[in-house]
Amino acid sequence: MGQLTQFAPFLLMFVVIYFFMIRPQQKRAKSEKEFESALKVGDKIITKSGLHGKVSELSETTVVIETMAGKLKMERSAISMEMSASLNKK
Repeated sequence: MGQLTQFAPFLLMFVVIYFFMIRPQQKRAKSEKEFESALKVGDKIITKSGLHGKVSELSETTVVIETMAGKLKMERSAISMEMSASLNKK
């Protein structure tokens, strides 16, 4: 019983860290993966670096976006889910 009460604060600290830090990050990563896989040609997007464009071609891991300067090929993970969602709400 004494050992249990000795480790209880550490156990409680781990549980708190899991529910407030690890679990939300896992949910966010899952929703970003779903967003990346749901992209389709013609979607208007904003990259994490701030480039605006429209999806013109898709492959498994990359995407070609059409911007005012021309076409750019980049990784799907470079597309910002939050900024693209706010762009498409307008």
